[in-house]
Amino acid sequence: MLSTGRKALERLLEAVVLVLMAGLFVVVVIGVGFRTAGAALVWYDEVASIGLAWLTYYGAALAALKRAHIGVPGLVAALERPWRLVAVATAEALVIGFFALVAWIGWRVLEVLEGGRLVSLPWVPEQFTQSIIPVGAVVFIVAQLASLPEIWRAAARPDPTAAALDTSTE
Repeated sequence: MLSTGRKALERLLEAVVLVLMAGLFVVVVIGVGFRTAGAALVWYDEVASIGLAWLTYYGAALAALKRAHIGVPGLVAALERPWRLVAVATAEALVIGFFALVAWIGWRVLEVLEGGRLVSLPWVPEQFTQSIIPVGAVVFIVAQLASLPEIWRAAARPDPTAAALDTSTE
């Protein structure tokens, strides 16, 4: 069941990242086209930067799920079994703790932005655009936890290899 949920989350994140990439591509092409024609769009810079932030958060969550983020699997694999497990547990706790902090601070930011609107698109609430901070952090934590059993099993093996601890190629 956990594997099915992980696969579903992976497909969902891939779809979200694809839609965000395509949307950002369209916005940039339109923005460049209008700017080249001498009629820059007022909303272009604001929307493009928000789109990039959203893409970054969801892309990071997808990378976490695939264990494609920065890591040191060779170093972890070189440790003796009990220390490997300590290293994995410590790294997971630090990453999850950091993103829990980001989520909490992001929520506080949303409270501060209550009632604010975008400058170029006054009908768009700032809370909506900045909601990616706590939402993205929580999605990252979920992705990290969904990939944890696989990395834990690899670290618990009697003789792991760095390749076994590096699940980013799977």
